Amino acid sequence: MTHLLHLDASGRGDSFSRRLGETFVAGWRATHPDGVYTYRDLVADPVPPVDEDRVDLATRSSAHGVRDIETMDQVAAGAPGTARSWANTRPLVEQLLAADVLLLGVPMYNFTVPAAFKAWIDHVTLPWLPLKGKSAVVLSARGGAYGPGAPRERFDFQEPYLRAYFSALGLDDVSFVHTELTHAAVMPFLARFRDRHETSHAAALDAVRDLAARVRAGTPS
Repeated sequence: MTHLLHLDASGRGDSFSRRLGETFVAGWRATHPDGVYTYRDLVADPVPPVDEDRVDLATRSSAHGVRDIETMDQVAAGAPGTARSWANTRPLVEQLLAADVLLLGVPMYNFTVPAAFKAWIDHVTLPWLPLKGKSAVVLSARGGAYGPGAPRERFDFQEPYLRAYFSALGLDDVSFVHTELTHAAVMPFLARFRDRHETSHAAALDAVRDLAARVRAGTPS
């Protein structure tokens, strides 16, 4: 039974990344009728920014050579602040470890990921966190064009960052689907790029439907 963990990080309720996610989920449910689906809106239900107790939790984890949740329970119990931090972080880690496929609605904000998503990363990431064997699908919406050959290609700190992050944790099966030039749909000075945006969005929807039909844990997409 495949378990899909779906996270949304867009500040807009009707965003392109959210729409791509809805399309993926519909296709995934059709292909995996018995699958488990878990959803969290990181804007409506945010993860708090990292504080000193969470930093201390990571330090204690490394200092004690933690390799699993049960050992982390024991180590975190050593200080009240660390214990409280772990009580908040533990459910997020359990949820992540239970998932086979990660579906991440992550628009580009200021050339990188939204703060809501970065806060989630900062909480769930521990030195011993194993993600090998899982798959991830990143659904991105970008106001401009950042693809190969675009003038702003070098400003894309979103996809390279996420590839590096997941690879460091053993997850190399990451697929990216980008809808570009979304600002062209609403900003008059970008109106000449609307056709390119619509083409990009249509291609993204096709890619999402295809991925939803075939992605699974441990299988390159």
